[in-house]
Amino acid sequence: MGEGDSTGTGAAARLVAWSRELRTTHDKLRDALAVTRQAVAAGEPVAPATRQLLLYCHGFCAALTAHHEGEDRELFPAVAAQHPELRDTLYYLRQDHSMIAHLLGGLQAAVDSCATPAELDRHLEGLAAVMESHFRYEERQLLPILETLTLAADPRTVLGPL
Repeated sequence: MGEGDSTGTGAAARLVAWSRELRTTHDKLRDALAVTRQAVAAGEPVAPATRQLLLYCHGFCAALTAHHEGEDRELFPAVAAQHPELRDTLYYLRQDHSMIAHLLGGLQAAVDSCATPAELDRHLEGLAAVMESHFRYEERQLLPILETLTLAADPRTVLGPL
């Protein structure tokens, strides 16, 4: 069963959709981080850049947090139930979620304290590195599984509201 599945059933389309949904969500989060970094690099005076970054950071941080909370709450238990051999992988992904939440907290604290653009960029650079490593690992480990995952849920609940 692939994209060329000719059965025309909604079930076949739904089975493949989880892998596409995850890829699309990751791409949107990558884009949101890039926009946030551009806001810092815009060369504006610190106060306006920080105010603008507050808006970008709030949206980006909220989206990334919702994505990981949804995976932990909905997606990972479904994967574990259908693929118990992936429990260690899911454990490591949850650890990444915890580390990313810590980094997001540091970024938020830097924004709240009106950190310099250079300091903000250091936070964003570290977050970008960990986030990209996490996304690539998750995609390598889970995309093939998600093409056959049976999970009757709203993708916005499972992967975040992007």
